[in-house]
Amino acid sequence: MILPLLVAAFSNEPAAAIAFAVVMGGAVVLGGSVVFATGKVKTQLSRRDAMVLVVAVWIVATLLGGLPYLLTGSVPNFLDAFFETMSGFTTTGATIFSSIADKPHSILFWRSFTQWLGGLGIITLFVSLFPLFGLGASRLLEAEAPGGYEGERLTSRIRDTARIVFIIYFFFTVVEMLLLMITGLPLFDSATISLSTVSTGGFAATNLSIESYHNVMAEIIIMVFMFLGGTNFALFFWVFFRKRLQRFFGNPELRFYVLIILVSVVLVNLDLIFNKSLSLIESLRESSFNVISISTTTGFSSTNFDAWPSFSRSLLLVLMVIGASAGSTAGGLKVVRVLILFKYAYRRILQAINPAAVIPLKIGNTVLQESTVSRTVGLTVFYFGLLWGGFVLMSTLGLPFEEAISSVTACMGSIGPGLGVIGPYGNFDTVPDLGKAVLSFFMLAGRLEIFALLVLFTPAFWRRT
Repeated sequence: MILPLLVAAFSNEPAAAIAFAVVMGGAVVLGGSVVFATGKVKTQLSRRDAMVLVVAVWIVATLLGGLPYLLTGSVPNFLDAFFETMSGFTTTGATIFSSIADKPHSILFWRSFTQWLGGLGIITLFVSLFPLFGLGASRLLEAEAPGGYEGERLTSRIRDTARIVFIIYFFFTVVEMLLLMITGLPLFDSATISLSTVSTGGFAATNLSIESYHNVMAEIIIMVFMFLGGTNFALFFWVFFRKRLQRFFGNPELRFYVLIILVSVVLVNLDLIFNKSLSLIESLRESSFNVISISTTTGFSSTNFDAWPSFSRSLLLVLMVIGASAGSTAGGLKVVRVLILFKYAYRRILQAINPAAVIPLKIGNTVLQESTVSRTVGLTVFYFGLLWGGFVLMSTLGLPFEEAISSVTACMGSIGPGLGVIGPYGNFDTVPDLGKAVLSFFMLAGRLEIFALLVLFTPAFWRRT
C-alpha cells in the first residue's frame, strides 16, 4: 500500500493517507506475528499445505485490502468493501460504486492497483520478488494457477520463470501508460487504465469507463493491450527472450483465440448495422472494442452494450464463458480448454463409429496426456455446475433471469459488468447482501481455477494420511 499512500500524499488526501498507513501498520504486525511464531519451524510444504495457504492468502489480502475503503468512508459497510476488493484482486471489475469519479484519487488508484497485483496472482508476484518459499514455490504457484497457467516452466527455476513473466507484465504496463499519455489522457487516468488493462481487470476512474474519454486512439491502444493481456505470457518469452517467432504465431491456442475474436467482431458488427442502424464505422468501433474487452474478460466498455440487439448480447454471454488464453491474466474457461473439448467431442463421434479405435488428442504437434484431457473435462463439468447452481441461487434472491445468469457468469469469469441493471451503465450495489457474498465466492473460485478452492470442502482433504 506504499504506492496508494504516496498518491494520497501528492493528492492532498490526509484522511486516505492515514487510512493506508494504519492498514500497512496492521499488516506488518499481523505478518510479523506469524513470522515470529513460526520462524523456527523447518518443514516442506505439502500439496495440501499449499492449497490451504493460497486460499488463506487471498482471503486475508482481501480483508486487509478492503479496510481503506471503510476507513475513508468510500464504502458504507464491510461486505461491500470485501466485494469491491475481491473484485479487484481477482481482476473481475464488478463494482458496487454508483458514482466513481467523485472518490479520492488514492482510492481509485488502489482499486486499479489491486487488479494489477492480482493479475498474475498475489503469490506469483511475491515469489518473483522474494525467495522465501524455496522448494515450496512450485506447489504454491500450481495451487494458485494464475490465469489458468498450467505449468509451462520457461526456465529451470520456478522463481526465474515467475520473474520473467513479471518483467513482461511490468513492461506492458509502462508502455501502455506512456502511449495513453501521448493520446492526451492525464497521467493519473493513463496509470489507472494501464494497471487495469494488462491485468484484464476493467476498473476505470470514470463513471462511464472508457466511453468517458471519447478518444479513438486511446481505445485502439487499450484494445491492443487487452488482447496482449489475454494472450499466454509464455509466448512473449519466446518472442522477447528467445527470438522464436514461430512459437508465437504457430501456437494453436493463439490462432483459435484470434479466430474467436475476429468471427465475433464480424457477427456483432453485422448485427449492429442491420438491427441497430449504425454506420459501418460506428458499428466497427463499438463491436471491436467491446468484443475484445469481454473476450479477454477485461470488462471495459466504450458504449452501453446492454442496449445492443439480443443476438449480440447473447454472443457476449458466450464469450464471457470462453474467456481468453491459458497462461494469461484473463479468466473464463480458457480458449485451450474449449479447443480440447471440441477435439474430445470429435473423438467420441469417431469412436462411436469404431469403438476399438485409439485416437490420441493433439494440440498442434503435441499429443495430450489423458490426464490432461480428463482434468479439462472434469473442470468444465464443475464450471458449468457452479454456473447453474449460482444462477439458481441468485434467482431465489430475486434477481431477474438476465441479471441472475450474467452476474454469476461475469463474476466467475472475471469479467465484471453483466447485463441488465449490472451492465456497463449499472453496478452491483442493488444486489442483496447474500448475493454479494455468493458472488465473492464465485470470483475467488473462478480465479483459483475451482479445484484449489472446492477441494477444501471435501472431508478427504482434511483426513490424516
